[in-house]
Amino acid sequence: MSLLGKAALAMWWDMAPPMRPEFQDWHSHEHYPERMAIPGFLRGTRWGSATGGEGIFQIYELQGRETLTSAAYLARLNAPSPWSTRMMPHHRNMVRSQCDVLESFGSGVAGNALTVRLSPAPGQGDELRASLKALCRELAMRPGLSGAHLLRHETPDIGQTTEQKIRGSSDQVADWVLLACGYDGAALDQLAATDLSAGALVRRGAAAGAVHGQYCLLHSATPADVS
Repeated sequence: MSLLGKAALAMWWDMAPPMRPEFQDWHSHEHYPERMAIPGFLRGTRWGSATGGEGIFQIYELQGRETLTSAAYLARLNAPSPWSTRMMPHHRNMVRSQCDVLESFGSGVAGNALTVRLSPAPGQGDELRASLKALCRELAMRPGLSGAHLLRHETPDIGQTTEQKIRGSSDQVADWVLLACGYDGAALDQLAATDLSAGALVRRGAAAGAVHGQYCLLHSATPADVS
């Protein structure tokens, strides 16, 4: 398994350009050290929109999904710092998926990333997983790419946290996430238009309505990097 651990927290949100400099400062110099100090957090990686838009994609690689319901993590979610409290309302259109890692091949960090948020069509979950597992294995060795990973959300049994209340709206969820990483953005462009296009995903067993996003690496850190 190339992603560190057996679970992941995958998040997407929009950050307005005037807030981007302070957000990057806070996220790298306060938020990452805070999160990486929580037992079970193994690596955090942040990407920004490859097209110059407001989108941010963040993934935390976790020892296991129990990390997301641990006392240490919930304590941080329910007692954000003053700086975090100021920044939370600027995380707009939040999608937050707390996931098991179903499949993982190749490298988990690269300069470019393609994310696909999708759901299986009714009765097609096993077929879709088998198809995407085979594809991920092949993609990890495709020219221009370096890794491909399949995640599935499972809702934890916890209440709304203080951070969620500060953001002021309910977080959305991606049922399944396919993450492809690479060193050539054009290769990811082609992937989004061919093997992972909307039509191709439906033929593999996905429901219509998959959401694609392409991102460039901003910052990646492990606990040792920020301790």
